[in-house]
Amino acid sequence: MEGKTEAVAMKPNDDELLCKQRMKQEAAATEKEEIQMRCNDTITEQEMNKIELMRALVEKQDPSSKEVDDYALRRFLRARNLDIDKSAAMFLKYLKWRQSFVPKGSISVCEISNEIAQNKMFMQGVDKQGYPIAVVFGGRHIQNKLGGVEEFKRFVVFALDKLCARTSPGREKFTIIGDLQGFGYSNSDVRAYLAALSIVQDCYPERLGKVLLVHVPYLFCTLWKILYPFIDNNTKKKIMFVENKRLTATLLQDIDESQLPETYGGKMQLVPIQDA
Repeated sequence: MEGKTEAVAMKPNDDELLCKQRMKQEAAATEKEEIQMRCNDTITEQEMNKIELMRALVEKQDPSSKEVDDYALRRFLRARNLDIDKSAAMFLKYLKWRQSFVPKGSISVCEISNEIAQNKMFMQGVDKQGYPIAVVFGGRHIQNKLGGVEEFKRFVVFALDKLCARTSPGREKFTIIGDLQGFGYSNSDVRAYLAALSIVQDCYPERLGKVLLVHVPYLFCTLWKILYPFIDNNTKKKIMFVENKRLTATLLQDIDESQLPETYGGKMQLVPIQDA
């Protein structure tokens, strides 16, 4: 009898746990909907007029641009302050680069094996604006002496395409956590970093939402002085240096605990970029 009584007494607790779980799931779903509503950046009438003019201009010079959606054209317009001629020139240059650098349409893992072997980039979760998150460990990057800077650039494109694949129209940006723990002279690959910067700014405009640099050593300041002049003003505004003593608290301002990697006090496991 005692066993039966105990079993009956435990049932309300089980029901209560199930109820709490459902409430959490409903709250998470509601939050996701609110994020989507808040982040859906619809095209304005002014932007649409500019897009139509830009589309007519670029399609005359490159018919393949017909396949590009309005949001893509808008990103290039915004990168050039809605100047149609400058935006069109930037976009056509991008198309030519893409056709040459990624002739098959995508970069395969076998083309970047030396970079992947360094196990330096991971992707998982989204921030509070619904942007996908990538974590890059700068202390693991070593100059690629086998594949050279060309393989590194392919790796950058591979990673950026992975991130962009997780975005959607109206919510097209991503967030990067740049972890510089253990960063030293062997990681100061200026040529590679400048190449990555050029690709992000020239070929993936208006994709970067924010860069959160953590565990920044003093040595990085020297590299930063070299890179800084090559960073455009819009990109500079998106880069944030995080204090070590406020690391978790600062990251939680942009990323929910459930989406934050475990290594920073969250609950999300890191997933290698090639497996994401």
